[in-house]
Amino acid sequence: HDSGCLGASSNEKNVALIVSLQLGKMIEENFPDVKVIYTRKTDVFVELHRRAQIANQAKADLFICIHCNAGPKTAYGAETFVMGLHKTNENLEVAKRENSVILQEDNYEMQYDGFDPNSPEANIIFSMFQNAYLEQSLYFAGRVQHEFRSHAHRHDRGVKQAGFLVLYKTAMPSVLIETGFLTNLDEEKFLNSKDGQEKVAESILRAFGSYKNWMEGKKGAAPNMVEKPKEEIMEQAKNQAQTNNYADLKNTTGSISDHSVFFSIQILSSNEKIALNSPRFKGNSEVWFYRVDALYKYAVGKTVSFDEALATQAKLKEQGFKDAFIVAFENDVRISVDLARKKLKNN
Repeated sequence: HDSGCLGASSNEKNVALIVSLQLGKMIEENFPDVKVIYTRKTDVFVELHRRAQIANQAKADLFICIHCNAGPKTAYGAETFVMGLHKTNENLEVAKRENSVILQEDNYEMQYDGFDPNSPEANIIFSMFQNAYLEQSLYFAGRVQHEFRSHAHRHDRGVKQAGFLVLYKTAMPSVLIETGFLTNLDEEKFLNSKDGQEKVAESILRAFGSYKNWMEGKKGAAPNMVEKPKEEIMEQAKNQAQTNNYADLKNTTGSISDHSVFFSIQILSSNEKIALNSPRFKGNSEVWFYRVDALYKYAVGKTVSFDEALATQAKLKEQGFKDAFIVAFENDVRISVDLARKKLKNN
């Protein structure tokens, strides 16, 4: 009974299901070590809170919510949302439309603590809940949009933030992907075609491959990755990370000899750019920043010594940066701390 948005000859629930099933099959074939869990495989209604509950109970590592968009007939393109503040009225309207599905549920007032999806005020207040996995969510969302643009040749509407009930309830990195507008005749034709559905699924698959490697600190992709060999895919991902996500990494006050691998201590993140001499950094002189899509990440110092990094972390916590933690980079791309330790030990 919840058909989602409607096109001239199709509806969201069918297109989203086909793309989701194709994506799941591709992930299973290309990444046999990954278990894919579906919130639905058939034409059934799954409540928003239940979708997140399925993922939480499975202790999933990533939640991908696939949708189709609606808007004026001239609106077109793909966009990916993460949980966060509404930046524009347009983002608010998308969130309101997606959240309104709870009106189809029994006892929704109780399930969602009295949340009214038709209230702009309720949606704005709700959007202030920040996803604890925002950094990972933003990275994956950025990869999705990159692949939509480069692989599926779709118009890139960007990575956006808004308050989605289905993302708020998940205890893992989560994104909501609007694959295109069914209200645009050309996009509806594309999304209902076999080739279009495959291109969309392949794009998300490729983004997943880059994200998985980034999270695991690995080079190379799965041996059967779609179309392109693993070396080309990972080189593309690395270049994208360096030019977009880490564009400001070299704009730092600290320096480090010729080592490509180093540790630093991250102390805070911000949606706004902060002056490096700001009082918020409490006089620390080796503050620098890097970017992950819309977020500025601020860190202190650069060192090839893990013991020195631990000492700096302890000092920063004493200064009041209670959430300070160690991060690691190789050739300006963030990697896991464990991998950095191994690489430096081998060197």
